[in-house]
Amino acid sequence: MTGPASKNKPRIAWITGAGKGIGRALALRLARDGWMVAASARTASDLDELAASAPAGAVHPFALDVTDLPATQAVVGEIERRLGALDLVVLNAGTYVPTDVAPFNPGSFRAQFEVNVMGVVHGLSAIMPVFVARRRGHIAVVSSVAGYRGLPAAAAYGATKAALINMCESMKTELEPHGVAVSVICPGFVKTPLTDKNAFPMPFLIDADAAADYIVRGLAAGKFEIAFPPLFALIMKTLRILPNALFFALSRRMRPKQD
Repeated sequence: MTGPASKNKPRIAWITGAGKGIGRALALRLARDGWMVAASARTASDLDELAASAPAGAVHPFALDVTDLPATQAVVGEIERRLGALDLVVLNAGTYVPTDVAPFNPGSFRAQFEVNVMGVVHGLSAIMPVFVARRRGHIAVVSSVAGYRGLPAAAAYGATKAALINMCESMKTELEPHGVAVSVICPGFVKTPLTDKNAFPMPFLIDADAAADYIVRGLAAGKFEIAFPPLFALIMKTLRILPNALFFALSRRMRPKQD
């Protein structure tokens, strides 16, 4: 994301998971900033409502289930045929289901890995060869501060987000020689339909528009890691360097109360 969009030739972004939450707010923010936005989500009605809320002609819906690899590859081809060469891709689609250890549900792990990790991998498989061939482009992957260290009731979700952070760290230096930028976005608690289901206190909760502002500023600055809100991100990063005994003492206090 190298500079503002031009009125004569708008930059083009593709955002997955754009129907609600952070993806929707980011799509609207980029559209207002003069970008042309290809918006993907599973629910077509959410995309239609998003397009209607944006400046006329700025947001273009492309319904997609990111767990479908051929469909993801086809959508990227269709976006470029209809709108032009992509400049920015934000792989944001994700899901969260609290993980209980008793009873332990492998299906919950599989479902979250399919969306949160493989959904990103499918997007990468579609856009990375294109960006590498052009020797330009910016890929941003939405992870979470939950990927910094294992937290109670988040064994599956946190593992998916940790995987994304690790993957982006690996890809960054490999893609740099090809002119392709990589960013990993690590939000804290953001008010979305997913977090609305949480039955526990969410410190430093921000709204989706504030999250979009952090993301846009971070991408424009060329940051690799965009973590926010800053104080909460710092607290979560500090957990990574705490001795295990101290971390687990804190973690026990975070466990959901048992009935």
